[in-house]
Amino acid sequence: MFSGTSANILKLPIRRVGRIAAIVGAAAALVLSLAAAHAAGATKVARVTGFHFTMVRTPGVTCLPNARGNVTIVRGAQNDTMTLSVKGLPPRTGFDLFVIETPNKPFGVAWYQSDVKTDEHGKGSVVVRGIFNKETFSVSTGGSTTFKPTHQFHLGLWFNSPAKPFNLHCEGAATSAIITPFNGEQHAGIQILNTSNFPDNKGPLAHVRA
Repeated sequence: MFSGTSANILKLPIRRVGRIAAIVGAAAALVLSLAAAHAAGATKVARVTGFHFTMVRTPGVTCLPNARGNVTIVRGAQNDTMTLSVKGLPPRTGFDLFVIETPNKPFGVAWYQSDVKTDEHGKGSVVVRGIFNKETFSVSTGGSTTFKPTHQFHLGLWFNSPAKPFNLHCEGAATSAIITPFNGEQHAGIQILNTSNFPDNKGPLAHVRA
């Protein structure tokens, strides 16, 4: 013997029972649809927000203790967009951004990406398009030099002028400006920011899915 609600449902006309079932089914379909939309929206947000990481002051540099960089890489259909924002640097100063094999000396294979110029507050930003993910590599099959496919998963930022970091006493006990090849003229200053907060063999770009 049924009682209560179960008995009342059994007494309903067949047409009314069918109508209730249709309403319940429609409600269930709506819930599933909303859940799918939420999941799709979350995936879209993840694609837009990208992969975030920081650049830190190069170990051994003796100036600019507040120098920092923030990087976001957003995957695209055919390439990636990398946005770099820096702060704590000298005002109105030029820098050069490279994708590199290892964050500290000797740096390994390096790939020139962009110039960066700070404003009067020592802040600057740049947007670069390219391949900045776990597939990033360089190779030379001949010519002036030959090397096998080599991944570059780190970033480094160099002073464009050798004189600037020397005048800021960034080079410790150095008695003359240190010259490096990290700009368009191959006459740059020292590195000021890098991604040594990641392991040498697994820089931040290695964490970006292709």
